[in-house]
This record gives sequence, structure tokens and C-alpha cells, in this order.
Amino acid sequence: MTSSNPVRRVQQPSVEELFDGVRVSDRALIGRAITLIESRNPKHQEKAQALLHKLLPYAGGSQRVGISGVPGVGKSTFIEELGTKLTGEGKKVAVLAVDPSSGRTGGSILGDKTRMERLSADKNAFIRPSPSAGVLGGVARATRETIAVIEAAGFDVVLVETVGTGQSETMVCDMVDFFLVLMLPGAGDELQGIKKGILELADMIALNKADIFADKLTQATREYKSALHIMRDASPNWHPVVTSCSAITGAGINELWETIEKHARIMTDSGEREQRRIKQKLSWLDAHIRDRLLDDFNNNSAVSNIIEEMKQDVSDGKTTVSRAVTALLSKYQSS
Repeated sequence: MTSSNPVRRVQQPSVEELFDGVRVSDRALIGRAITLIESRNPKHQEKAQALLHKLLPYAGGSQRVGISGVPGVGKSTFIEELGTKLTGEGKKVAVLAVDPSSGRTGGSILGDKTRMERLSADKNAFIRPSPSAGVLGGVARATRETIAVIEAAGFDVVLVETVGTGQSETMVCDMVDFFLVLMLPGAGDELQGIKKGILELADMIALNKADIFADKLTQATREYKSALHIMRDASPNWHPVVTSCSAITGAGINELWETIEKHARIMTDSGEREQRRIKQKLSWLDAHIRDRLLDDFNNNSAVSNIIEEMKQDVSDGKTTVSRAVTALLSKYQSS
């Protein structure tokens, strides 16, 4: 017996409908716009780029803050406390995640979103998991373009959480105005638990759970200040700050945000913020060119006809890597 009610396809909103929805901060259409951006379907991407082109003049007005930290540092609790404080002051806050491992593990922010009960229910907050492609470049592109959508929707603060390690921290730093690293003052030898590269990226190190580890706070603060003192500052206008806070009690959160706002004023007044954003755009352009060229190379039929043979020859020691690359590029360029 056949059903008399055929399945109806949901009508996809047009670029104009998405644009209008984003501009009036319609949460459902913001979500649809971001889903479109995250899609790897070429037709969807064409539509997404048309939307972004229309939204671009309205983007750029938020304070972008990257947040990283060691496992167990209480990142989700901290983000909820900070986000709730900001929405309580009338600001609109978005929380995004960068998780290049999410394609394998499902990521952690989906769990974080259920734990951020207050912020999830706040009409002035928007929480978005990272795309599940599991490819760092794809996640980076989607996150950068999502920031543009969020800003065009009128959000004042964008908190970009990195739940990956290593390269994802560098990637997040390259798309924000301020990079905050959360650490625990009672995690043993503090400097063993964090890579030098992350310290070099930090505009601030915040020792969380200060209420629990009060007895270890002074020593940990001294160690981090000493470590930062011997490093070259990334900016001539800012020396990284070491502070403490408790996401559970809220202690230190106000002072922490005041420091971030102070940094924003200094960077804006000196012109460094604008220069940094221009540099980030150009870096994004370079990365996008590399990604597109690599995709085109990998999808080239002439290359695919010989690449396995080249890989085997390299594995067997019949040819050098350099010669194999030259042969592959020659096929690509002549196709």
C-alpha cells in the first residue's frame, strides 16, 4: 500500500533570504547559512561564496578571542562564565570551536554545549560546533567564514575555542585579535605541561581553578612570568599578562575581560589591530590558494593515472622523492 502523502523536500532558502535572516540575527537562518558554508558540495559552495560576498561589508565589528588550554583546565565552564558575564552586560556572544579531530571522535564541544546550559539558553548567545570534516584546512576555512557570518549578524564578541593541539592553536591565533591560554596552577611542573610554541602565541595566560589551587598560585604565576620574560614579545605594544581566575566562583573574570578590552584599545589606537587583520586576510588567501591547488592536483585524472606508480617507485627506492614530484607536476601542468 502506497502512501497518499508524498515526502516533501524542505525548500532551501535563497541567498537573499539567508542574507536578510543573518542581518536581522534570525538564529535559524544563521544556522542554515553556516551549514551552507561548511558543505563541501561545489554547488553549495558557490551559493555560500555569493552569500559571504554580500555579508562581507557588514563583518569585522566583533572582538575575536581565541581560547586554548590543557585537558581538564575547565574550558567549557570558563567560557560559560565569561559568556554569561558578557551577555549580562548586553553583549551578543558567539562560541565557535576548532577541532580537527572531530571527524574521528565527534569532537568535544557537542558535550560542552550540553554542559553550557545557561549560555545555550541565553538569547544573546550562539554556540556552534566545528565542522566534522576532520581536515584542518577545511575546519579553518569554515571557521573563518563563520566568523564573518556571525559578525554580520551583529555579534559583539566571538570566542573561538581550540579543542585540538599543536597546529590548531596556531591556526586559531591567525584568526583572532587576542589569544588566551588557560592553565592549571596545580598541575605539577607547569612549564612541562605546555609547549613553548603556545606560550609564544599567548597574549594572556590565565591560571584557572584558583579557588582550588590557591596554595600553588604564587609559584605558578612566578614561573609563567619568568618564562614569558625571556621570550620575545609578538607585539611591540603588548607584553603577555599572567593572571588567575575561578570559573566556578567567577573570581577574576571581570579583571580578565578588562585586560582583554585594554589590549583591544591599545591595538586599535596604535593601528596594530587593523594591520594584524590585514595580515590575517593575506595569510588566509595564501592558505586558500594552497588548498585549492592541492584539491585540483589530487583530482586531476592525469596525475591519478600515475601517482600510485610513483608512490611505489619511491617506496621501492627506484626513484627519489624529488624526481617523483617533478614527474607528477609535469603531468599536472601538461593536462
